[in-house]
Amino acid sequence: MLGGSPLIVGLMVTWVTPLWVLSVGAALGVAVLAVLYGILFLISRSAADVAVTTVREGVLAPIAYLVLLLTAFVLVGVLVVPEIPYRAIISSVSRIASVGPKEVEIEVPPTTHDFELTALEGPQPELKRFTIEADQPLQITTNIPQGLIQTLSLRLSPGSPFHWDRQVNIDPERSKASGPPDPFLKWTATNTGDKPAKLRAHVITDIEFPEVYVVPGTALFLVGLVLAYLALRLLMPKVAAIALTTARESMSQPLFYVALAVGAVALVTFIFIPYNTFGEDVKMLKDSGLTLIMVLSMIVAVWSASVSVSEEVEGRTALTVLSKPVRRRQFILGKFLGILGPVVVLFVLLGFLFLVTVSVKVVYDSREMSKMEPSWQMCFTEMIRIVPGLALAFMETVVLSSISVAMSTRLPMLANLLVCASIYVLGHLVPMLVNSSVGKFEIVRFVGQFIATVLPVLDVFNIQAAVAAGAVVPWDYLGMALVYCLLYTTVAMLLGLLMFEDRDLA
Repeated sequence: MLGGSPLIVGLMVTWVTPLWVLSVGAALGVAVLAVLYGILFLISRSAADVAVTTVREGVLAPIAYLVLLLTAFVLVGVLVVPEIPYRAIISSVSRIASVGPKEVEIEVPPTTHDFELTALEGPQPELKRFTIEADQPLQITTNIPQGLIQTLSLRLSPGSPFHWDRQVNIDPERSKASGPPDPFLKWTATNTGDKPAKLRAHVITDIEFPEVYVVPGTALFLVGLVLAYLALRLLMPKVAAIALTTARESMSQPLFYVALAVGAVALVTFIFIPYNTFGEDVKMLKDSGLTLIMVLSMIVAVWSASVSVSEEVEGRTALTVLSKPVRRRQFILGKFLGILGPVVVLFVLLGFLFLVTVSVKVVYDSREMSKMEPSWQMCFTEMIRIVPGLALAFMETVVLSSISVAMSTRLPMLANLLVCASIYVLGHLVPMLVNSSVGKFEIVRFVGQFIATVLPVLDVFNIQAAVAAGAVVPWDYLGMALVYCLLYTTVAMLLGLLMFEDRDLA
């Protein structure tokens, strides 16, 4: 073990490798965007120049710098930390499309010895489980390590399938004692009967490092973000122009940089804070980090809505904009999307730093408490499980931002801040209000149901405790939360448009 700081030198490969895997995803996204840019350049050079200019300006600029930094880290990380298993990780990425369940049927000729079952061959670490059966007696031999022996040999009888599971059938310690297994899986069959035997196998394979499934997901997120931004500029140019101006104004405010600095300093500080939780400090860090990023983003969103909408309406700046061929609904929608711009930047930048701190915290705690050295897979698991929490926190911020924009069409800044703060508190208390009204007076029950109907149920997005505890958030829950976010945001924006339509701007 190298001496020095437990963060910089000791176990660097442990907490850096998960970040390197994410960097591979960012590099893949950059490669896809480069290919798309090349195609666009061949079609129209002017359109390609516009696309590059669009990415450089506005909210995509800081995100682009982060992505380019991660892309460079793919090469630099291997040089700085050569212990990263980059060859195996890249190999796993290339094998994603080749693994999965498959059904195989092979006919073994009669009186055949050591008949090669080539359809079952493949990288041995990818084999997770299989079920194999035959309609005639067969002797099957494979080089799967099984206990103290190097080769798994079995005899199949008709009607008696054989089941194998890697986690159950392989003893890692005994496999190491018998020597490293052959990385390529080989199968042979011996049929001593005078009839051909039909062998059927149901095989489930997976890549050696399932953690790299995040690579295509990261690339897809990056490409989707850029394409959505470009599509907005192409399909709704007026809305995009208002959104770009609003985002620039919001990101030029001192509050945005204060929130970014406070969030960055606090997240790094959380690594060294002793929570005195008897080994559960990582959970506390995850819960604190999620809450911090969400609250800072909400403050920036509500403040930006008050400054950008309320002050422009009261200062008659909005009248100047609407005197041009811009409709009021385009003005409101552009303001809303522009306010979400700095929110996206905060979530991406602080979210990535949050992932770094979680990965480092796992190593830091193990060194501080003299625990067993964690693997990089353990750091990756703790790190990646907070991504659903970040997504839900972003949805909650979007809902509150839409309410703030709607209120800003009629209320001044201070009143808007108070209303949004009240809605945030009551939105998290809605389930408690509804449950407490059961069996009470009719008026109490009516008030509880009314509040639950009108106000957003923000507690839907509040699963920080479950995320911090390492619970896996189901995809269907994320989908339902997204649908609720979109529905309530649409209702809030329609309400804001109705209040703004008859607003006298003169």
